[in-house]
Amino acid sequence: MQETNEPVEFVERVAAIDIGKSGVVVCVRVPSEDKPGRRRQEVREFTTLTASLLALADWLRCQSVSLVAMEATSDYRKPVYYLLEAEGFTCWLLNAKHVKNVPGRPKTDKLDAVWLAKVVERGMCRPSLVHPKPIRQLRDLTRYRRSLVRERSREKQRVEKLLEDAQIKLSSVISDVFGVSGREMLQALIDGQRDPKTLAQMARGPTRSKITVLQEALTGHFSDEHGFLCQMMTDRIDDLSARIEAVSRRIEDQIAPYAAAVAQLDEIIGVGAIAAQELIAEIGIDMSRFPTAGHLVSWAKFAPIDNNSAGKKKGGSTGKGNPWLAATLAEIVAVTSRSSTFLGERYRRLSRRRGRKRAIVALGNSVLTIVWHLLSDPDARYHDLGPDFYQSRIATQRRERDLIRQLERLTGKTVTLQPSA
Repeated sequence: MQETNEPVEFVERVAAIDIGKSGVVVCVRVPSEDKPGRRRQEVREFTTLTASLLALADWLRCQSVSLVAMEATSDYRKPVYYLLEAEGFTCWLLNAKHVKNVPGRPKTDKLDAVWLAKVVERGMCRPSLVHPKPIRQLRDLTRYRRSLVRERSREKQRVEKLLEDAQIKLSSVISDVFGVSGREMLQALIDGQRDPKTLAQMARGPTRSKITVLQEALTGHFSDEHGFLCQMMTDRIDDLSARIEAVSRRIEDQIAPYAAAVAQLDEIIGVGAIAAQELIAEIGIDMSRFPTAGHLVSWAKFAPIDNNSAGKKKGGSTGKGNPWLAATLAEIVAVTSRSSTFLGERYRRLSRRRGRKRAIVALGNSVLTIVWHLLSDPDARYHDLGPDFYQSRIATQRRERDLIRQLERLTGKTVTLQPSA
């Protein structure tokens, strides 16, 4: 039998909120004034308008509530959480999976609020991670920039489909249709130029070595309708690029207090300045919220799940984590997997034995572990172990085993190694 030392927590004055879009139901549970040892609860309803939420804060203050809990209900919880936080209350955001109501009982907003209050006051749940306001503001900016980049990529794909429709095979010859050469050719097509030789002569730099192939690729049936649509698409691409630049400048200003942390993460192979900004925005800067690197990896859903039953090991996904963080880690893994580094070699070894998907998760696990150690120690610096780390370690271990076997054969005794003093 294993004994645990988990403390039993009991919150004396607690409030729980069942959140909706236009209204909230609040249950307050406090000690009874007339009956010692008993609890008194009161349930009230409020709208989500600012004046009503301020009235809610006044009521909670009059009840001397020390803890306010609520479920994570999409974006509807944000105005309630942020206002009560600004009013000085300790707020807990709870995972709905951890506080589900008991099956078979009636389910109403009032009963949900009462149940949530009972669960919280008995210490039967833990709060979810909510970053401080500066990190939340930074996260909004980085997520919006990523959304703009995705939209720009979709618009560029629309241009390529339009060119294919016009039998213009420009993307088959040059790597970047939206580089200097490609944009000049696209603008000439929009302006009415249809001569392949004239268009091919607009090539710049190394692309000029492909002029003959470009003439064939630019021979098609690009019409005025294609030109109109292409003009609309390129204008939108330029507009999105300008907005991305504006958001990036805002991010630079917002992340200035964390410049040292960005420089630390930038040292990791595959992590550039943009990826470092996104990691800080999603994970935060205070690693004391994660006691170990394993806690961070588990929170991000990049930890392996042990799923055993009846002596059989069953497969299982890591779960649904933060999709924005997962997208950043996927880009880091894509760059790192092609590098001649320890992480690159680790990816290649795992992908050969376990497949690409498992290798991506494992490498994301390693990146998060490195990030945790770097952010936990401001003086820490990243040091790559090198692509030959596994081979050198395996060779050393093999040599050690061979020497032990030779010594055992010579002496007829069992050899045990001990670390030197």
